[in-house]
Amino acid sequence: MNPFAFEVSDLQKKARAIRRRIIELNANSPAGGHTGADLSQVEILTALYFRVLNCAPDRLDDPTRDIYIQSKGHAVGGYYCVLAEAGFIPPEWLPTYQHADSHLPGHPVRHKTPGIELNTGALGHGLPVAVGIALAAKKDNNPRKIFVVTGDGELAEGSNWEAALAAAHYGLDNLIIINDKNKLQLAGATRDIMNTDPLAAKWQAFGLNVTECQGNDMHSVVSTLDSLPANGKPNVIIANTEKGYGVSFIQGKPEWHHRVPKGDEIKLALKELQDE
Repeated sequence: MNPFAFEVSDLQKKARAIRRRIIELNANSPAGGHTGADLSQVEILTALYFRVLNCAPDRLDDPTRDIYIQSKGHAVGGYYCVLAEAGFIPPEWLPTYQHADSHLPGHPVRHKTPGIELNTGALGHGLPVAVGIALAAKKDNNPRKIFVVTGDGELAEGSNWEAALAAAHYGLDNLIIINDKNKLQLAGATRDIMNTDPLAAKWQAFGLNVTECQGNDMHSVVSTLDSLPANGKPNVIIANTEKGYGVSFIQGKPEWHHRVPKGDEIKLALKELQDE
């Protein structure tokens, strides 16, 4: 059971605080950051770490803990901010993001950062590994669940669909896949670079349960996570999000894929993210 299990109103406050951390973290990075991707996934990760996941900072080696895999590894800045908020890493580490000898490199690295379960960043690898962990848990009668967040652009990688075939074949109902469908990748729209729609129909054709939610609406995210079907199939949540959500001049702008706020942009973003 999650040690936090926060209500929606508390999760919304956490999400706003995490977004402020993301702005400050990226602004201080010497190697840039993926601000848009960090911001789009905030509600998803906040709901997972403060309500859903059966894991905790003092149980990093618990063999029954739930496993979270950040397959879209380039969005690790937002992931670090969630881990700091949840007590897995000291908040004092955040200003060292991507600095020399930091515990917080530009992609998740398991041996450097407490709470990270898998090195990711080569897109398309997170889901196949999650399937392997879920299959092992099934064979061991381990009650843990495995959650993985992918980007929508990442789904152009064929390894994801091979993993989906295996997940359905082995009935991995302990696997929850969340697609952060922010509709942008690199310098343009996903539909123009490599269209993955109709996405729900594709997952269903591979034999998985599919649910959709508004991924930047905490009520929608929590309701969906709380009511996933249990019929022996893996679950996929298509979380419809907006890249850069929460900051008006970043939202929906492809140029913020690998850009960080500077100067007055920092003050403007933090002002927009003040507590209501």
